[in-house]
Amino acid sequence: MRLEDLKPAEGSTKKVKRLGRGQGSGHGQTSGKGHKGQKARSGGHVGPGFEGGQMPLQRRVPKRGFNNFNFANNYAIVNLRDLDRIKDISEVTPEVLLKLGLVKKAADKIKILGKGEITRALTVKANAFSKGTAEKIAAVGGRAEVI
Repeated sequence: MRLEDLKPAEGSTKKVKRLGRGQGSGHGQTSGKGHKGQKARSGGHVGPGFEGGQMPLQRRVPKRGFNNFNFANNYAIVNLRDLDRIKDISEVTPEVLLKLGLVKKAADKIKILGKGEITRALTVKANAFSKGTAEKIAAVGGRAEVI
């Protein structure tokens, strides 16, 4: 047996439906698409679940089950360059950041990120620090405390 002798099993393939070939084929004129309408157009396809403009079933039924929204850790982001702008304060706490407007909500946890540089020693108290940030704060003689 050679490669050129191989062929598919009997009945496993069908002839291709050659559309729009005119006389005798039976698939001329509208080429099996009926008359007009969305499904006769090119690209005319409705997505799964589309109900002709009626509110689809998956949106009508009530949603149940677990949702992580209430349990997600939402961090307010503060960068080192923002901390460097703060003058006359040696200890940065969430209350100070809220008062200065760097954080919008008191309920959010605070994460300090390392964008920018810090030029003086500060004691920074926050819920989380990125890896390089704590090192940058310590390099200028400050302290990064996780609360």
